[in-house]
Amino acid sequence: MRLIDLHFGGSPRAIGVYLVETDDGPALFDSGPNSTTEALDAGLAAHGLELTDIRHLLLSHIHLDHAGAAGTLVRRHPGLTVWVSEVGAPHLVDPSRLEKSARRLYGDLFNALWGELAPVPETNVRIATGDVLGWACFPTQGHASHHVSYVRDGTLLAGDAAGVRMPGASYVLPVSPPPDVDVEAWHRTADAIRAHEPERLALIHFGVHEDVDEHLDRLERELDRWSERVRDGMEQQAFVDEARADAGADADAYDRVAPLWQSWQGMKRYWDKRNPA
Repeated sequence: MRLIDLHFGGSPRAIGVYLVETDDGPALFDSGPNSTTEALDAGLAAHGLELTDIRHLLLSHIHLDHAGAAGTLVRRHPGLTVWVSEVGAPHLVDPSRLEKSARRLYGDLFNALWGELAPVPETNVRIATGDVLGWACFPTQGHASHHVSYVRDGTLLAGDAAGVRMPGASYVLPVSPPPDVDVEAWHRTADAIRAHEPERLALIHFGVHEDVDEHLDRLERELDRWSERVRDGMEQQAFVDEARADAGADADAYDRVAPLWQSWQGMKRYWDKRNPA
């Protein structure tokens, strides 16, 4: 397993994808957005590879920082097979609703942040469940309803299911953007991850972490802390200020990778759905 830093927005350690081996040759775990494909190409070249050497793309979920480049990669490499959850698959084939929602959220920043969002031909899409090319794939909901993770030989390809953690830091951020963060489901996911007994967690944001039990414990504590703050009426700016204080010296890095205002919105939506009155 090899990590490729995509230098999203010109910053290191923001988005990384993984070059992994499968029973059917080399694969990428997540693609990053289309705005980082030059960095992806450079990262592959550093390992002596081109995009056309990659046989499979294993997606954790369809958020643009993880899967936004999938369609353009398939356009460049029509032999690429894309694995995604059953819930996420229709949005890869027709990303129009996903793009509309993201443009509403990001406005004029959309193009610079994410670039083109191209459809993936249905013939290239496979449903990620069970045994995927020698990787055990299982649902890891909570961050998103369409999230899956993959595990093999002690390595869990976590996507965002294990949160965000900067290299060398102990703080684990339970990134919670709208629309479908689910606190209870995320606790079940943490239990499911533990049941697979991984020795290391490969995070897209960012890097590989080997203190698995401590990491998951911290994730769940912070998830409950965030949930309770929003449930009890904390407004957006106060939430951001408190979360930045929790993150300490790495607050800027966390906020850049996983904007805290978005997580407040996600948690607010979660509680509004549970308490519509």
